[in-house]
Amino acid sequence: MSDPVSSTILLLDIEKYSERDDVEQAYLRRMLFDLADRVLLAAGIDETRRRRADRGDCVMELIDANASVTALLRTLLTEAPAQLRTLNRTASSSAQMRLRGVVATGYVALDGHDGWVGSDLNHACRLLDAELLRGALRERAQDFALCVSEPVYQGIVRHSPTGVPAEEFHAITVGSKNGPLPAWLHGPVPQVPVPDASPQAPDRAAPEPRTPAAPPAGPGQAFDFGGATVNGGVFGGMNHGIGGGTFHGDIHLGGGSRER
Repeated sequence: MSDPVSSTILLLDIEKYSERDDVEQAYLRRMLFDLADRVLLAAGIDETRRRRADRGDCVMELIDANASVTALLRTLLTEAPAQLRTLNRTASSSAQMRLRGVVATGYVALDGHDGWVGSDLNHACRLLDAELLRGALRERAQDFALCVSEPVYQGIVRHSPTGVPAEEFHAITVGSKNGPLPAWLHGPVPQVPVPDASPQAPDRAAPEPRTPAAPPAGPGQAFDFGGATVNGGVFGGMNHGIGGGTFHGDIHLGGGSRER
């Protein structure tokens, strides 16, 4: 595996890709790759300064850390939506493309199988799959929703460079199995319901309430069975029984017995 190298990470993912048939998916993939090429070239990033990975409905770009992230953000906020509007204006509803995007920075290594390895890349992928980002795209009329990592916001966006207005970005927190991930969403934050936490089982089960045992009755005494009174005797020994009387209603026997 190579040594980790500082890179800018760009992820673009097609909304509702799996709902399309094979012909539509092939068309959308071509459109995605063409759009990514045009956006990156417009930002001054040619093929010699980036490496691409194909993930079906998602394109992943590792970009030279010396390339301008400001230019990339500015182009994503202007060129990407314009390209999508042009594409979707003449496309049928099943061939229209809407995208989620993430820009992050971090260290990424290449393994012996041309795979990409790095926790910064993992975090970027979790931002791309976050329900908040999915919800943002669902709720807005535009065809593009962008999220940037905390380092990208602190290093670039918060300074509000030309074409990247900081006031249009809003702080969000994305849950992950490694803990919460802070990030910044461009545009309004959606009203995405947070699933209720699964209730935890108590350390030990609470004991069920017990009905106090009734005192044993002697021979010839009356038993009270919750509204039904039975007169008779109680016979001791190993076999216990009730003799005589008539039983009405529910009968509940409690308490113990005594040998005589």
